[in-house]
Amino acid sequence: MSNIYDVAKRAGVSTATVSRVLSQPALVTPDTRRRVIQAVEFLDYAPNSAAKNLRTLRTGNLLVTVPDISNPFFALILQGIEDAAQREGYAVLLGDTQHDEEREDRYALMLKRKEADGLIVLGHRLPKEATALVRAMAPRCAPVVNGCEFTPKLGIPSVHIDNAKAAAEAMDYLYRLGHRHVGIITGPLVSPLSRDRLRGATARAKQQKAERDFIVTSGDFSIESGAVGAERLLGRKVPPTAIFCFNDEMAMGAVETAKRRGLRIPLDLSIVGFDDIRFARCIDPPLTTVAQPMRAIGEGTVHLLLAILASDAKAPESITLPHTLTIRASTAPPRANRR
Repeated sequence: MSNIYDVAKRAGVSTATVSRVLSQPALVTPDTRRRVIQAVEFLDYAPNSAAKNLRTLRTGNLLVTVPDISNPFFALILQGIEDAAQREGYAVLLGDTQHDEEREDRYALMLKRKEADGLIVLGHRLPKEATALVRAMAPRCAPVVNGCEFTPKLGIPSVHIDNAKAAAEAMDYLYRLGHRHVGIITGPLVSPLSRDRLRGATARAKQQKAERDFIVTSGDFSIESGAVGAERLLGRKVPPTAIFCFNDEMAMGAVETAKRRGLRIPLDLSIVGFDDIRFARCIDPPLTTVAQPMRAIGEGTVHLLLAILASDAKAPESITLPHTLTIRASTAPPRANRR
């Protein structure tokens, strides 16, 4: 294999000049650049990235931990992360933690061992090793950011939407349609976004003076838990005329249960989801849902992380991105309100 000395000899320059052409070409004259590039191409020379990493103390890797890679919600976020990282010359290392704290900690150790330059956490927990790094580096910024699951308690910047506001808008839409009895299927309330969505939905029900007709049950963001939650809601003596699910997969499960019970959507029951995953428009009927800018969330986490890596200054502020209530055919006024 060729080395930098072979390139320097063929181009008739010093090894320092070869290094400068490869790292800061603008500092070298065009003629010298041309000779060095020709030598590199002729010898098929590839710079030693490990040696470069030792000099720069950077790996060129960004580590991303995702709680459940099978959840389609994360697909576009990860695409956004990958695209933004590639544009900036970084590679992405992905860890599927499966909500397991030990896995989260093992991946976070990679940051401590200098196997990655920064960490993007897409779950609601900060691994112990990452928490220790954040505290140890204070008041400087640790290269750790969060996507989606914003909570100030983590002590790191995040890219997210206003989940409370989005849930309140979805409830307001149902109330404007004329629904009074609204059922809610939450995600796990250990998750900040689930708590924020419940807070927003509850506040809107109180404003409507409809707390007594506001029925809450819990799920785990899976299709199966949505089906079970809908069974509980629809089995009540006075069932809801609309169900608001805190993600689209649970809404798909609710649709399945409603159809099995012989209910027509939206004639007998309106259903609203959250996220606007790509399947939301494909189910029958297409799902009304709160659309999150998932790709932009992913890109934003990379930009936050690189801003931290570029400076030891004050941590960049968290970013709140806009959401959109996307109205499709799964919602309509309740039958009693139709003329």
